[in-house]
Amino acid sequence: MTTQTDHAEISTLVHRFFLALDERRFTAGWADGFVTRDTRMETPLGTSHGADAVRATEEALGRYARTQHIATGIVTDADAGAERAKASWNALMTHVHHDATLNQRDDVADPLFTVGGRFEAELRRGADGWRFSRVTVRPIWTKGQPPLGIGEQEVRGGHGTGQ
Repeated sequence: MTTQTDHAEISTLVHRFFLALDERRFTAGWADGFVTRDTRMETPLGTSHGADAVRATEEALGRYARTQHIATGIVTDADAGAERAKASWNALMTHVHHDATLNQRDDVADPLFTVGGRFEAELRRGADGWRFSRVTVRPIWTKGQPPLGIGEQEVRGGHGTGQ
């Protein structure tokens, strides 16, 4: 059973990670406080590992002018003193398109692309605390259009209901 301390530390890591994504804190080494060096990120757009996962995250967010990621319902599973844990949470991810994207679409283009989904993660505890070793994003629904060059089926991972 997860201790209160481990649950609080993992929950804080989730919220800090989402905040870093939204504030675009992408200085050199920014991800070291969130992921292991061998992390695996699985999204509807593909799977990446290690430094490639960090670059893929930065690239994905660069497709938008702004984002807001909200996590709720965080569930953690770690035995007391364990070096590994699992976590899952619901997420609401709102993406604001760049003006250039909107200009390339018709006059009724929605400035927002919103995704409701579920995150699942595996974590490892190191000297500096918990870090994500695997993160999987599972969209449940979407509203609006994804960025140019990304197909709606790709983003929905084959299971979204859409607009």
